[in-house]
Amino acid sequence: MLRDGVLLLGFALAFVLVFRRFGLGATLGYLIAGAVVGPQVLGLVGDAEQMITVAELGIVMLLFVVGLELDPARLWRMKTAIFGLGLVQVVACGLAVSAVIYFAANYPLAAALAIGLPLGLSSTAQVLPMLQSSGRLRTPFGERAFAILLFQDLSIIPLITIVAAMSADAAGAGGEAAMPGWQLALMTLAAIAGLIAAGRFVLRPLFRLIGNLNEREMFVVAVLFTVLGSAFVMEWLGLSTALGAFIAGVMLADTPYRHELEADIEPFRSILLGMFFLAVGMMLDLGAIAQNPLFVAAMAIALIAVKTLIILGIGLAVGMAWRSALALGLLLSQGGEFGFVLFTQAQEGGLISNEVSSLFGAIVTLSMATTPFLMMAASRMRQPGSKDTKREGPGSQRGRSDGASALVIGFGRFGQTVAQVLVAAGVRVTLVDRDVGQIDVAEEFGSKVYYGDGTRLDLLRQAGAGEVNLIVFAIDKDQLEPELVHGVKEAFPDAGIFVRAFDRRTLIKLGGAPIDHTVREVMESAVAMGRAALDRLGVSLTEIDRAESIFRERDQQRLEIQMELGDLRAAKGMIFTQQAADAQADNRDGAG
Repeated sequence: MLRDGVLLLGFALAFVLVFRRFGLGATLGYLIAGAVVGPQVLGLVGDAEQMITVAELGIVMLLFVVGLELDPARLWRMKTAIFGLGLVQVVACGLAVSAVIYFAANYPLAAALAIGLPLGLSSTAQVLPMLQSSGRLRTPFGERAFAILLFQDLSIIPLITIVAAMSADAAGAGGEAAMPGWQLALMTLAAIAGLIAAGRFVLRPLFRLIGNLNEREMFVVAVLFTVLGSAFVMEWLGLSTALGAFIAGVMLADTPYRHELEADIEPFRSILLGMFFLAVGMMLDLGAIAQNPLFVAAMAIALIAVKTLIILGIGLAVGMAWRSALALGLLLSQGGEFGFVLFTQAQEGGLISNEVSSLFGAIVTLSMATTPFLMMAASRMRQPGSKDTKREGPGSQRGRSDGASALVIGFGRFGQTVAQVLVAAGVRVTLVDRDVGQIDVAEEFGSKVYYGDGTRLDLLRQAGAGEVNLIVFAIDKDQLEPELVHGVKEAFPDAGIFVRAFDRRTLIKLGGAPIDHTVREVMESAVAMGRAALDRLGVSLTEIDRAESIFRERDQQRLEIQMELGDLRAAKGMIFTQQAADAQADNRDGAG
């Protein structure tokens, strides 16, 4: 076991680094690494079937993350794209590919549908990370792709039900019938209702309790329990484990803990998805490809061409520019990971043979291998004359409806004021805080605040730091470290960094950090109080302005010296004190 793990991780590391270096994406690196290390080439690691059983947890966790993206506001805003574009794409592509298989391969109609309908789906595991890494997920182009992928994920259950119903019909002709499709559908609805009830009455109180305890490790344990527990319930009922995880994600999508959950599950999801693609590469039947190379190549080309043309037509019908519509078609033209799941179910149901399942598994793998190249072609194609690539600024009339422009970390008295000023100017803001009580109070006043530790880079990334123009650290006390600020600037170079400093000690500690603007917590309010006091004492406005100017200039000079030396006691002689003022007055009197 250790030997296999070392070999798999070593080959994956080498191939993924090389493929990422040349801009071909991690997925293709995993696939090739699996094929090389697997039984078909070097034969160093075997038992891909057992490995893929474990690695399918990566898909389960991917669906959980997709569910977390479904907060009600975003779902409602995207409803037309999800249930319009998505439905048309799944039905049109699934039926068109089924027709190609039916006429080209001369398979029975049930077998053609069992193969063609899954091929109408695309690879969420491949496309979403590509959109995220390129910064296009929240653009209008990226949102259309996300909407289609989301409906494809939702359509898995109807497709499973259809395949199960056709399998039952096939079994009824010559064997023991499986569960009827309508019964499977009813059981699915009952299971979904049960999971929703469990989420409302069990999971939300559980995460609230853990948030009050402020134990990050317990969050990791709880989120893994949630994902695996929901998947286990669905598997126990003979349903889709991916559906269970998806429902669990939806249950928690509108809670304050969404970003924290997403950040905690991300390492497990990434590793297990990598293992999944490794296992897919290991299971690639090179013998089937060698026996039918023309058929495999032709079907892979036909799959890509048919889906590209259909999605191009759909895009043009909804008013997309032809370049963007064609790019969307190329991006979603590959087969998806759920094809392997549905092929296995169709094989177990007697609809297709093991050889046919292996053959079309190879076709899906080959089509997935073309995605990085198609993505590069799509990217180049969209650049000339494309309107979708121009992203609206934070002051635009539409208010950046494609996502937040500012990320405010900390929603105490300071962060609330900053956020309200930004919102008053029409800027969309994402709010993050780790105080559960503060989050509850904010919700009572109509503000949506997400739970999470805003000093973690992974959580900042999940909260959209890579897509905002401004990150405001409005957290109290002395929580920020220079290394963190440097890391934030390196990870999100396009975002301005504003910092609320607890006091001058904080500024001295953060000296040299790439901060665009900083405000000491009580500095401005104290200056305002001083001005009001002088006015009450009858001092003229000119003299008040002069006093403030002198104080600010000397305070800034002293601060710069302190930051340079790293010593709070440096330049203490520049402080305005009553004793120093009296001494100066005595000197003036003596001189007079």
